[in-house]
Amino acid sequence: MISVDAIAVEFSGDTLFSDVSFVINENDKIALMGKNGAGKSTMMKIIAGQQKASRGHVRFPKDAVIAYLPQHLLTDDSCTVFEEASKAFKDIFEMRDEMARLNKELETRTDYESDAYMSIIEKVSDLGEKFYALEEINYEAEVEKALRGLGFKREDFHRLTSEFSGGWRMRIELAKILLQKPDLILLDEPTNHVDIESVIWLEDFLINKAKAVLVISHDKTFIDNITNRTIEVTMGRIYDYKANYTHYLQLREERRSHQIKAYQEQQKFIADNQAFIDRFKGTYSKTNQVNSRERMLEKLQIIEIDEIDTTALKLRFPPSIRSGDYPVTVEGLTKSYGEHTVFSNANLSISRGEKVSFVGRNGEGKSTMIKAIMGEIEVEGQCSLGHNVKVGYFAQNQASLLDPNLTIFQTVDEVAEGDVRTQIKNILGRFMFSGDDLEKKVGVLSGGEKTRLAMVKLLLEPVNLLILDEPTNHLDLKSKDVLKEAQLAFDGTLILVSHDRDFLQGLSHKVFEFKDKRVIEHFETIDAFLVRNRIENLKEIDLKA
Repeated sequence: MISVDAIAVEFSGDTLFSDVSFVINENDKIALMGKNGAGKSTMMKIIAGQQKASRGHVRFPKDAVIAYLPQHLLTDDSCTVFEEASKAFKDIFEMRDEMARLNKELETRTDYESDAYMSIIEKVSDLGEKFYALEEINYEAEVEKALRGLGFKREDFHRLTSEFSGGWRMRIELAKILLQKPDLILLDEPTNHVDIESVIWLEDFLINKAKAVLVISHDKTFIDNITNRTIEVTMGRIYDYKANYTHYLQLREERRSHQIKAYQEQQKFIADNQAFIDRFKGTYSKTNQVNSRERMLEKLQIIEIDEIDTTALKLRFPPSIRSGDYPVTVEGLTKSYGEHTVFSNANLSISRGEKVSFVGRNGEGKSTMIKAIMGEIEVEGQCSLGHNVKVGYFAQNQASLLDPNLTIFQTVDEVAEGDVRTQIKNILGRFMFSGDDLEKKVGVLSGGEKTRLAMVKLLLEPVNLLILDEPTNHLDLKSKDVLKEAQLAFDGTLILVSHDRDFLQGLSHKVFEFKDKRVIEHFETIDAFLVRNRIENLKEIDLKA
């Protein structure tokens, strides 16, 4: 059991939260929710021991293991993937090596009666008791199973971590955490940069094999599937619900309704008493009653109504110009990098108005296919856009293409057309840009802010073929909802690469699966594909690990 006792955090006199207390029990699976800036990541860092609270304490048993996965991390570039993941068992390996060293020393010493000799025997005995009490584990098999579950191939195991992107390094760190079998796993946005199949594997692990879990995530399906409790951070305090995210939303709405009713009743009570005070103030016979009511009102604690985003922006793409019948046609397409073939003899055609998903493990060719469609890379075979096709393209590096010298407002204003120009501030506000932020130069924005701004810009450009490559990594739940609503109403053709299942639901009615150097067409919704795919891939991972 891990106890958070009356912790508070203050910055320059401002209170982020105060007197927050709760207990994390064994097997609790908790979603830590709240709007941006509420203090979720700060609270997680305090529990992880990465940051100190202004007041209060986090208490846990002496032998408890707490593992923390932040959003941004660095791995050791001098190690291979397998070596880095094996560091999960570092303490066990060190214990084993120390036992071997001490036993070797005992073999060479002859001072059998000395205190030093007896001290070594005691150390070996203590280490042996701990070591042999551990569950017998095939460590190499466990490392391989975790790495394959998170998307690595066997040929990746002996590559240096320096050869991998930040997203893949995050998976290595996640593998280390999972292999430690900690008492509490702290995860801050663990599904960013992870493909659908790996997210499904992670869910299965957290549900069936992990102990306590505390997670911050904007992936609604992920947190709904794995959590049984939700802690909301709001207005400097917390609310604790024994419910997953979807049920929590219902309970929170009920809570606000009760708050509003209680607030209205309190305001009427205050008004009635203030009217009495105003009427009889100065009346000698009512002096005691007036004074009593004044003191009562002074001590009265005003009921607060929890913050909620009340914006109701409905964003739509401009009507698209009619394209040809087949905006995208691919025939016999092959792409290789040196001796590595990404896909071979791929064929696909996308009809006007279709909304399709590209799915598969990272590295199987989804983004490569998009680059081929966009004409950004050379390929073998035919890849063509249809008649009168105007493309809107959101790549994973889209943020880096923004003009750093423009302000946030100018960036959007230069592409907005018609009536939507009167809504620019509201649109930007929906994507967490408001007030003085609008005059910030793009060059000073964080990566996440640039990604959100690039998405706003894309939403306002008139196109009839929209290609989105992992568009939701830096978007919160409300921003994702806005984007999804806009895509549902979009009357053009949509190609979507995403690992966010909730975002894909209802958007895609055809799936192109990238697997084993092939592109396989499935005439089914993403939900039907995932139900079947989940069973196949979990069995495959268990069999091959």
